[in-house]
Amino acid sequence: MKTFSKVLALVMALTMLMTCGALAEGAKNPEDYTGSVVIYSPHDANPLNAGVAMFEEKYPNIKVEVVAAGTGELCQRIVAESANPQGDVLWGGGADTLAAYVDYFAPYVCANDDVIAEDFKDANDMWIGESPLPMVIIYNKTMIAEEDVPKTWDDLCNEALKGKIAFASPAKSGSAYTQLCTMLFSKDTIDEGWELVAKFIKNLDGKIQDSSGNCHKLVAAGEYAIGVTIEKSAVLYADNPDIGFLYPAKNSAVPDGVALVKNCPNEENAKLFIDFVTGLECQTAQNTDWARRPVRSDLEPQGLCALSEIDLGNYDFAYAANNKADIVEKWNDLTVE
Repeated sequence: MKTFSKVLALVMALTMLMTCGALAEGAKNPEDYTGSVVIYSPHDANPLNAGVAMFEEKYPNIKVEVVAAGTGELCQRIVAESANPQGDVLWGGGADTLAAYVDYFAPYVCANDDVIAEDFKDANDMWIGESPLPMVIIYNKTMIAEEDVPKTWDDLCNEALKGKIAFASPAKSGSAYTQLCTMLFSKDTIDEGWELVAKFIKNLDGKIQDSSGNCHKLVAAGEYAIGVTIEKSAVLYADNPDIGFLYPAKNSAVPDGVALVKNCPNEENAKLFIDFVTGLECQTAQNTDWARRPVRSDLEPQGLCALSEIDLGNYDFAYAANNKADIVEKWNDLTVE
């Protein structure tokens, strides 16, 4: 009897340990998750589709719908749908733009929170950084000599470049908004920054793109000599001998972010997606396959310089986030003068 009791006690103990282990790992296997998730994203098609495909492979019974557009357009869509949200996750877009729309996001501490630096996430967990993005000047070597390529934001005001610069509207593009603010903060005062921006706008000669995704493509196609774009777009031309890029002085490295839409219809799956795109597997693949800079502190970027090697200015994130409407309005006013 004593032997049987000991065996029974051992079996019960092992059962409890196994049960606790299963609970610690989560009650569901990836195949157990069902339903759908709607992803709003401004990312380029290739890395966007690759990330979604990896998620679908891991969670084969979750149907993923993607709505691709510019960050500004997607944020406005989230606002318009706030009474009846249609999207679940905003994947991408400069964090300073996301921060201007936090009223339409829900707080979420992702599973990878401990390996993401505080500088790359919202203090109240309303957005999470997923890829720091330095800004670059991309250029077509068949159209401009290396020595004439702008190396500072002020250099973009050189009249010899008038009408030859591809730049997107900050009203429609999150990355263009970050670029605009980077220019503003490159000066000692905001007023001096606006003087620089006014000169830059005149040098665009009325040619402003609707999408930041067009800027690097137009330079590569030979329609513009230079363009202002993000690192992750410029590095796609590493094998093209006609295309080069550089990091202008007093740069910024605001991260692309990912955010949970408030009152979204598929919250559980949305959180899974956020955990996935900030996870080791997706972050590694996005870096090695698409040269996107990882946000995780346990991953060194492959094929990219360290952020410490870039001349980063004093980017006033709070000002950019809290004054977005006024900054965009002033940009719009200057473009019609």
